[in-house]
Amino acid sequence: MRLIDEQFVETPWYGSRQMTRHLRRHGHEVNRKRVRRLTARMGLQAVYQRPKTTVPHPEHKIWPYLLRDMTIDRPNQVWCADITYIPMRRGFLYLVAVMDWATRKVLSWRLSNTMDVEFCIEVVEEAMARYGRPGIFNTDQGSQFTSPRFTGL
Repeated sequence: MRLIDEQFVETPWYGSRQMTRHLRRHGHEVNRKRVRRLTARMGLQAVYQRPKTTVPHPEHKIWPYLLRDMTIDRPNQVWCADITYIPMRRGFLYLVAVMDWATRKVLSWRLSNTMDVEFCIEVVEEAMARYGRPGIFNTDQGSQFTSPRFTGL
């Protein structure tokens, strides 16, 4: 724990994998689970930039949630879309996907290195070109999904 603490002061971005490699280089037989358990006991957590994928725009309309107590039992009744991030060696790639809730099928997806509305619009246009229009399109209230250009679809 002393070695973990000393190294954490030097490199606070080290996660359990890097810390395990560091300890092994110094002759300690440890595995990742042990390092994770010890850092948790010490209250240490790696410091690195985490992306925010849902950031509402203050001027965009807040849309109502339409799916409460609704039975979804047929294709194209409800689609959903969301953005997630894929950590890369230098930064992130953002993935947006459109999925049919009844079939759980991914209808279309795109990768981008920015979270602009363009790649969200492209993925929805592709899904609609292939499968038609859904009855309801459900997303979170992120600025990409509440922008007038996106909701205009």
